[in-house]
Amino acid sequence: MARGGRRSPFVVTLTASQRRFLKALVRRPTAQQRQVTRARIVLLASAGWANQAIARKLAIAPNTAGKWRKRFCQEGVDGLADRKRSGRPRVFSPVVVAYAKAVACELPRTRGVPLSRWSLAELRDELLASGLVSQISTTTLWRWLDDDPIKPWQHRSWIFPRDPEFAAKAGVVLDLYQRGFAGAPLGEGDYVISADEKTSIQARCRCHPTLPPAKDRRMRVEHEYERRGALAYLAAWDVHQARLFGRCEPSTGIAPFGRLVAQVMAAEPYASAERVFWVVDNGSSHRGRASIERLEGEWANLRLVHLPVHASWLNQVEIYFSVIQRKVLTPNDFTDLAELEQRLLGFQRRYEQTAIPFDWRYTKADLDRLLQRLAEREPAPQAA
Repeated sequence: MARGGRRSPFVVTLTASQRRFLKALVRRPTAQQRQVTRARIVLLASAGWANQAIARKLAIAPNTAGKWRKRFCQEGVDGLADRKRSGRPRVFSPVVVAYAKAVACELPRTRGVPLSRWSLAELRDELLASGLVSQISTTTLWRWLDDDPIKPWQHRSWIFPRDPEFAAKAGVVLDLYQRGFAGAPLGEGDYVISADEKTSIQARCRCHPTLPPAKDRRMRVEHEYERRGALAYLAAWDVHQARLFGRCEPSTGIAPFGRLVAQVMAAEPYASAERVFWVVDNGSSHRGRASIERLEGEWANLRLVHLPVHASWLNQVEIYFSVIQRKVLTPNDFTDLAELEQRLLGFQRRYEQTAIPFDWRYTKADLDRLLQRLAEREPAPQAA
């Protein structure tokens, strides 16, 4: 006898594998709700429940219970899947969609429009002016652009390498990262240090205390703040040994950077090393031939290696600085410079305890491919 109503002509009998499949589907946390409901209908039907009782149990219409009971009896588990639908006919042709995306990817000035980039409303006006469409909404345009891998509303800054010896200078550094120099492998007494400064780090004291996350609320950081001064953080990273040295100074300069070098070079194993290669950018604290003569004259085993201009992205210590920015300085909420310095140096000690060398995979071959692509994009010089 059917439970809770008259017997259905479609009697559900499950095999062991079908029952396991349906029960697993019901328990699966990522399953779609409609699929879970259909599985429950079939399981209850196999237990002798009538459609009316199943409808009350699952808070659905009796016709829905009957539909999926019948579908399962006729087609098995496959019958519980959604069937293909013809769908609503497209209002806009593929040509219109492609044209809209093409316009969105153009710089507005190429069309004589005095804008830096298109807004949806301005893009709609441009499409209407083209005559391809007589009516279109900004929502439709947003949907088309959001579905496309190219996001024309986003941008990133970039710069062409200007140094004619960019590849040669950068290649020396990339060889050092791969434990090589001048065509020969580095010895056991050779070390590679990546160093730089993070300048003008402000101590911003918020006018009201920062509130931690709570129920139904994110962390709250007061927008207004008082400036309590700024300092510079200088760091040196041993590329292959994952050792970290750092110090805070009132500002950057030749003397502060010299103190960082002394901090490293006076410690072992660098003091007795055969060679210690220092990879630096072209900042004023360590720029040009004068810096090479100054530092290599003071430390006999030091070799200063300059990156080409606009190549800080090849300086591994910048990776550590990005970690500092995310984990220590955002949000910036320090009562004074003493607290800021304590936090920076405290994190440095904590980081070094578990640090491992960065998984650096960028090679000279990658650099050559990049420079080739940039050369192909660089506009040809205008004829005089």
